[in-house]
Amino acid sequence: MESFAGRLRDVLKERDYSQAQLCRMTGITSSSASMYLSGKSTPTKSRRRKIAKALGLQDDYFEQGVDLAEVETDVINLPVKVAARLMGKSPEWVMQGLKDGVFPWGYAVKVGRWSFFISSAKFTECTGIRIPTEALRKDAENGAA
Repeated sequence: MESFAGRLRDVLKERDYSQAQLCRMTGITSSSASMYLSGKSTPTKSRRRKIAKALGLQDDYFEQGVDLAEVETDVINLPVKVAARLMGKSPEWVMQGLKDGVFPWGYAVKVGRWSFFISSAKFTECTGIRIPTEALRKDAENGAA
């Protein structure tokens, strides 16, 4: 399995994010980001989850054994808040629909707390709503769930 540093570098490169953008989106310092990216330090589990969430990945992305190269890169986890805004609905409405299993473009799983996944490709395919890349970056910078 690739190191945290390697996986983080791969995600940033794939999404065309800079170290400065990573810092703004996650609230981590430039010094910490530099240490993480160089492999000199590894963040705590809770910070890894915060970084993953800010990048629009599943909370446990950095704990999983799947390399980024094995993941279909044009499909991302669309944040619930973004999906709700694009549909003109509340985040609660979207979360309930995911919990009830009524949407073909995502799902919800409860292990302690609810976790949501919305396939960006399936969302667009099923709803006909195109996802503006800038909306994803804006929400990632604001820490959308």
